[in-house]
Parts: sequence; structure tokens; C-alpha cells
Amino acid sequence: MDTLPAVRIVLVEPQGEINVGSIARVMKNMGLQQLWIVSPRCDPKGELARRWAVHAEDVLQQARITDSLATALADCQRVFATVGREVADLALPLWTPRQAAPQLLAVPQSALVFGREDRGLTNAELECAHGLVQIPTANAYPSLNLAQAVAVCCYELWLTACDSAATFPQGSAVSFERLQGFYDHLEQVLLQIGFLYPHTAASRMAKVRSLLGRAYPTDAEVALLRGMVRQVEWAIQHAATISADTFPPQ
Repeated sequence: MDTLPAVRIVLVEPQGEINVGSIARVMKNMGLQQLWIVSPRCDPKGELARRWAVHAEDVLQQARITDSLATALADCQRVFATVGREVADLALPLWTPRQAAPQLLAVPQSALVFGREDRGLTNAELECAHGLVQIPTANAYPSLNLAQAVAVCCYELWLTACDSAATFPQGSAVSFERLQGFYDHLEQVLLQIGFLYPHTAASRMAKVRSLLGRAYPTDAEVALLRGMVRQVEWAIQHAATISADTFPPQ
């Protein structure tokens, strides 16, 4: 085995070319090829980055650069975000890299998201994930350099992939883009029926995202949920004339 094509490494606003180059290098060491960079605060393909990439300049040059995290995750069926701190207000499952690796490898396309060197990921960015990944460290000095954190996670992914016994239940996983479309539609309808209010919608939808994110819904299950939301929407529009035998056939 030479590559792990199913896993994408996503960097959000990296600030240092040395880190980006070092990440490209360790990705190639561990068979990862997909590097996405969101709104870089440095030149991710500059001379310093290329120098630190050494023989992984191909990974660096093929890296996709975008100004949107949603774009970087659009076709991913499973998304984990890394954290270096406790996130008490997000009810997302927390994994070590070793626990997360088989789950990321179990779907056709997954992503592991890393935040800024100085302040990590925002809560809004973390809410895009199905789960969180935290590297266990000694309490005396828990902070890891960005490239070091990526290296630890890439190593665990490679080790898991090399272990033929490492499996995780998989179904027809839903893409991030399709799941996001469902959440947007659900929020719109819940606002319309008064279950959500504009000033609290974001926090309550975060709980819904967390609930469904932990369930790893399949594409068919999301289609079922969206069908339910469409039916509610239809019922609202025809509330004045509706009767038990006027529902559209399913």
C-alpha cells in the first residue's frame, strides 16, 4: 500500500510556510495526498514551504486553496476537527487520533481539519464536524506545534490502514454538502413553524447538528429526514384546506 486516497487534510488559515511545507512532507511519508488550505495567512507554495517539503513538493503544488471551509469539506462523508482544548459547549464525541483513524478510513472521502497555530478553530468551524480529535499530552505542556499535530494524526491513519483488522461499520455515507443542505432546510422550516426563534436558532441548531453528527446518518437516512421536512413544509402551505385524505402520496 502506497497511498491513503480517502483522507483529506484541511488547514484553516495557517500562518507559517515552514509548517505548511513540513505538513506536506509528513503527509507524503504517511501516504496522504490531499491537502486543502483555507484562507492561508502565508504563501503556502512559497520558497520556504517548498524547502521544508523536501521531496513532497508534489503534495504542496497539488494542494487546493480556497477561502471557504465548506468548499473544502463539500464532498466529504465524515469530518473530524482537531482541538487542543476542552470544548464544553459542543456536544460532539471526542476521540484520540487512534480512535478516529478507522472511522475516517471507513468512508469513501473524509476530512481531518486543523486550526490556526495561535487559536485553533472557532466553535462555528467545529460545528461543521461529526466529531472532535484531541491528541493526549502531558499536562505540564499540552501545546503541540501544528505540523507536529498533523504528523501524529497522519501516523495513526497510516498505522490503522496497514492493520487489515482495523474496520469500522460503514454504510452509504452522506456528503457534507448534502447534510448541510438538510440542516439549512430544517432550520428554515423550524423558524417558519415557531419552533426556533432567530435569536436562539444558531445555538439550538448546533445541538441538532451534534445529535445527528454522532449518529453518522447515511445518504438514505438524510433523504428520509429531508422528505419529512418537505412534508411539514407542504402541510404549512396548505394548512387552511388540509384534511386527512389530501396529503400528497409518498
